[in-house]
Amino acid sequence: MTTISLSDFSLSPEIILASSEHRLLLRLAMGGSGHTADDADDLLYELERATVVPDQFLPSDTVRMGSTVSFRTAEGEQKSVELVLPIDADIAEGKISVLTPIGTALLGLRTGQSISWRTRDGRRQALTVLQVQAPQLTDEPEPPTAA
Repeated sequence: MTTISLSDFSLSPEIILASSEHRLLLRLAMGGSGHTADDADDLLYELERATVVPDQFLPSDTVRMGSTVSFRTAEGEQKSVELVLPIDADIAEGKISVLTPIGTALLGLRTGQSISWRTRDGRRQALTVLQVQAPQLTDEPEPPTAA
């Protein structure tokens, strides 16, 4: 009897990105420093196939920069990571770069979607997004205090 898993399939679901992040990530991928050409090509491919929407119309359960994502691998392991720019990546803190194969794969997915991708050593992997927490906004002004 043969067992079939998610990693046996080529899954490439529709993805959605906010226009501001799409522009940022295009510049990152085309910048050419701090990553390999393959990493940049993979990100550019995902950016090209994404549906781009005005920031205010991005669904709240969409994986974007700064999101914390809980997912299940095809092997049944559950993980939680934060998607960040390469400069902020720290695997020990669960912060993965958007330019890693799994980071690129997660970008633009929504809760319940599954995707497959290839690791840098060519192995096929798959995951399913279980939950997305929106990024913490740190640029919000302090509320006024009563005098």
